[in-house]
Amino acid sequence: MNTTADLARIHLNPHSREVQRDLRDATQMHKTLMRLVPDDLGATPRQDTGLLFRLDETPGASTLLVQATAPLDTSRLPTGYGHTEIKDLAPLFAALREGLAVRYRITVNPAKRERLPLEQKHQRGKIVPLAGPEADQWWTRRATEAGLHLNAMLPTPQRPVQPRGTDAPPMRHSLIRYDGTATVIAPKTLATALLTGIGRGKSYGAGLLSLAPATSR
Repeated sequence: MNTTADLARIHLNPHSREVQRDLRDATQMHKTLMRLVPDDLGATPRQDTGLLFRLDETPGASTLLVQATAPLDTSRLPTGYGHTEIKDLAPLFAALREGLAVRYRITVNPAKRERLPLEQKHQRGKIVPLAGPEADQWWTRRATEAGLHLNAMLPTPQRPVQPRGTDAPPMRHSLIRYDGTATVIAPKTLATALLTGIGRGKSYGAGLLSLAPATSR
């Protein structure tokens, strides 16, 4: 597996009609961001390029973080979409080591598959979104599986997203952003999680894990 990626930070222009459309429509947002990677990549272009994204919103601004293992061409965004910066994440991957203290941010779609009674054992239950302590437990478990020991977490519910269009799945994605501190316990496992994302809903803004060195005060 390629152990590096590019990260584009897009400071969205709130006056752009395309931005306003994409913020309302998760399916259109996905289509816009897929323009950043090369064309003609086959049936699973998002997965093949490792494209992940997260929308970070504050009262005064909205910023998209877009990560991919393929080159990102921000010139293919709609005119006036926003100001963009691209960063090579190779130094981040090179710095990963066991015991490293980090700050993290991730937006996830905590969910589980509903258990069905025995008489329906050959059927699959619905995907049920999680909230509160159940969601926190989900993130703690998934973080450990990804090579992180969580030291602190702050959950912040985000606006849910509903894919649109005739081919879009009917599921509504409930999103929670987690911020906090952690310790790296399995660098290689963590590198894989950084590249492939965590959990469901990756096409709709979930799964992108951001890390930075923790600073002592």
